[in-house]
Amino acid sequence: MKPHMPKGLIRAIGALLTALALYSLLGFLILPGIALRVANQQLANYATVPAHIQRIELNPFSLEVTLWGLVIGEPGKEQVGFERLYANLQLDSLWTKALHLSDIELDKPKTEILFAKDGKLNLLGLFKLPASEPTPADPNAKPFPLRIDRIKLAGGNVHFEDARPSEPIEFLYDKLDFELNNLSTLPEDNADMTLVAIGPAGGQIDWKGNFSLIPIASEGTLKVTDGQMKAFWPYVRDAVPLVLENGVVSLSTDYKLNLSKETELLLSNVAVSVAPFAIKAPDGRPLAKLDRLDVSETTVDLAKQQVVVGKIRSQKLETWAALEADGQLDWQKLFASQPSKPAAKAAAEPKSTPAAADSPKTEPAAPGKPWQVLLKDVQLRDYKVHLADRSAKPEVTLDVTPLNVDLQNFDSLNGSPFNVKLDAGLGKQGKINADGVVNLAPVTAQLNVKTQDIDLRVAQSYINPFIRLELRSGMLGSDLKVNLKSTEPLALSVTGRAQVDQLHTLDTLKTRDFLKWQQVVVEGLNYQHGDSLSIDRINLFQPYARFMINDDRTTNIDDLLIPQPADSGAKTAAAKPASNSKPLGIHIGGIVINDGSANFADFSLTPNFATAIQQLNGQIGTIDSRQAKPASVDVKGKVDRYAPVTIKGAVNPFDPMASLDIATSFKRVELTTLTPYSGKFAGYRIRKGRLNLDLHYLITKGQLKAENKVVVEQLQLGEKVDSPDAVSLPLKLAIALLKDVDGKISIELPVTGDLNNPQFSVMPIVWQTLRNLIVKAAAAPFKLIGGLVSGGGSEDLGTVSFAPGSSELNKDAEAALVKLSQALKERPALRLEIEGTAAQSSDGPLLAEQRLEREYQYNYYKMLQRRGDKVPAQASLIQVPDNEKGPLLEGIYRTRLKTQPPAEWKDLGKEERTAKMRADVIKFWSSSDVLLRQLGQDRASSIKDYLVDKGQLADDRVYFIDANLGEAESDGRVVTQMHLDAE
Repeated sequence: MKPHMPKGLIRAIGALLTALALYSLLGFLILPGIALRVANQQLANYATVPAHIQRIELNPFSLEVTLWGLVIGEPGKEQVGFERLYANLQLDSLWTKALHLSDIELDKPKTEILFAKDGKLNLLGLFKLPASEPTPADPNAKPFPLRIDRIKLAGGNVHFEDARPSEPIEFLYDKLDFELNNLSTLPEDNADMTLVAIGPAGGQIDWKGNFSLIPIASEGTLKVTDGQMKAFWPYVRDAVPLVLENGVVSLSTDYKLNLSKETELLLSNVAVSVAPFAIKAPDGRPLAKLDRLDVSETTVDLAKQQVVVGKIRSQKLETWAALEADGQLDWQKLFASQPSKPAAKAAAEPKSTPAAADSPKTEPAAPGKPWQVLLKDVQLRDYKVHLADRSAKPEVTLDVTPLNVDLQNFDSLNGSPFNVKLDAGLGKQGKINADGVVNLAPVTAQLNVKTQDIDLRVAQSYINPFIRLELRSGMLGSDLKVNLKSTEPLALSVTGRAQVDQLHTLDTLKTRDFLKWQQVVVEGLNYQHGDSLSIDRINLFQPYARFMINDDRTTNIDDLLIPQPADSGAKTAAAKPASNSKPLGIHIGGIVINDGSANFADFSLTPNFATAIQQLNGQIGTIDSRQAKPASVDVKGKVDRYAPVTIKGAVNPFDPMASLDIATSFKRVELTTLTPYSGKFAGYRIRKGRLNLDLHYLITKGQLKAENKVVVEQLQLGEKVDSPDAVSLPLKLAIALLKDVDGKISIELPVTGDLNNPQFSVMPIVWQTLRNLIVKAAAAPFKLIGGLVSGGGSEDLGTVSFAPGSSELNKDAEAALVKLSQALKERPALRLEIEGTAAQSSDGPLLAEQRLEREYQYNYYKMLQRRGDKVPAQASLIQVPDNEKGPLLEGIYRTRLKTQPPAEWKDLGKEERTAKMRADVIKFWSSSDVLLRQLGQDRASSIKDYLVDKGQLADDRVYFIDANLGEAESDGRVVTQMHLDAE
């Protein structure tokens, strides 16, 4: 017999099965249907756009809920939705007093985040929610207890669009996967999180870490790969007017976030890469291009407000910067032009963004603690910087490339000095290197700076307004130590050496060299700002300068200088406050000139004058502005290649009026080069000659004492030159008077005077002294040459005295003629002219008696011949007896006077008649010019004969000039004049 189940049990089982069936029916069918209807009704009530859920599934036994096909938005313009939402509730929620979900899964969620032009967010407009009374927050309230084992989001799609910027922003992530494990609102519980987002435009996001809600904290890793800057750049462009051409950024970081007390955020192992990057200005001109920037080993600590950057590596940045004509940087003007747009926008929509309007007012009020930025190791490589200065005319451009910069241990809060190293190219071949230590507070720096072959032609536009000079070439090199001790006040020292190679400047008016040198080296440079400039030595190699005097007496330097407006200078002078500081002390240990040269030209002369100085070598001693000791000068050179020049002595360049002692010597200067000066001032060209010049200028406390010695060799004048400035001087005679037996002219021209007197000038005194010497020589030439043989006296050797009627030389005359012959030998360019002189008053009667005596002899000689007596060879040898003279006189009277004795003489006695006839004959011959001229010529012959025979003077240097009938001296003597002339 089979056992029977109790009826109660059967009823219980039946009831249980019925309940289970009802529960299943309710859970599987009724509740999902009701829930779907209620959900869609609520969506219809509150949604402002079409919204519905396709299906809801519930498993009452496993407590799994699945929602299918949520769509919010117009068809084809869905704004929020998902394909499936799955949740699994755990039964232990009943006794653990916390809502426990083991899984939440969301498949293919879609979100459209759209900001309209007026700032409205689409998500805020999807629902009309009823207003609710705000409830005061309970500080002791505990969060709703919730535990979720796993949340998974797969195949998400986020579309973001913002129409507010001037250029709309849009980006899409169509592959967004998210997984969160062990999320809990219970204290100290952590959830593990993973997020991967990928968009068609790049910029993949990988986020991995843990997350807790109580307190809100997270720790993990965030990584962005190949993020396209163009996605967010319009935000940047509306703040600063920079157009993005190219920009890709990648970053990764470990982070720690904790909001339990205050916001604590620590980013570690931060790495950021930007490659490539390029921006330009709105007008299309390039501003910057970057090949690569890598920032690594970086930490950011929000609590400490500290950024520590371990490494920065950057390659091939190219950028452009220009100083505009108005003195502003183009970047500065670019940024200054921008603020009007955001300001206008903020004014137009004050309601939509109240926080933005408030924040500028509130934030600056709390300065807070400054951030600290530490840069451990920065390396910038192969940078290119294109600089331009448009304020200069013409525009100046300079390329700094390649620019390499190293920086270590930079601290923005100046905890310690940092190291800087710079290596750059300037222009085509210039180089600059700098390395050292810099501190920011206080500002100090110790830098080693080296430059090489920096092209000085970039300075051309800056000198153009002041001087008409072309910088053809010039290279700057230096090796300096710069020590900046403070900026307020500026305390700066620079030490080292510098040099300028291949300087070549051109006078742009004449297109001729003006100043140039092969090299100038400044050694032992020591500059102490505001105090002193000290230089051990300046070496000049092959320096050259050109100096010209124009036809209007101005110089080439006057021509080159551009007159500056007078008012600007006055303003500058007025603007400068009176300075009580002492002048800069200048010390130069020495200046050495190696193989220098110069050109000098004077176009104020006709013909033009030009000469060259070469082979200048020598040195200038110590120059010190703070010591009265003058600097020694010792320089040698050549004029026109062959004539040596020396300059020796001492000068204080800072106060030459106080002390100067300079001796200059010119040897064998060809005088033909001075023809323009001789033609202008003397009226003759120079055919031949050389000049030796010794100048000694001595200045003591403004008092000048100059000794100028001029020696001219073998001077010969050429043809005459018409010159309005020529002075009327007997130059040829003066030259012959001054020229010695060796063909030299030695002149001493001493000058003394007070240089403090503005009327005092050296050259007019020299010229006047020289002129007086020439006039004096020509006016009293025999005194001049007399001084050559009389021991420095000035004996006048220009006359010879004769006794009346005589051509015989006395002893005094003979002695004087010996001296004259010696003096003439000293001055071989002179010739002597003798002007034989006779005086009727003194010489006439004696000549007549001599003539009568000869006439007696002549007539008596003829009478003896007629008689047939023996006679000597000539009549002058006969002695006429006195008793024969009377009868002879009758014949002489009639023959010579061509008349008969007066008739009344017949009654006179013989002796008386003879006396009267003799007196008439003497009177007749006393006034005979023939006899007087003959005596003058005889006297000239006596002088010449004595000079030639006794004085050994060359006869061709002695000339007769026409005899002269003069007047006798008071004592009866007759003076014969002599003259000097130049050959």
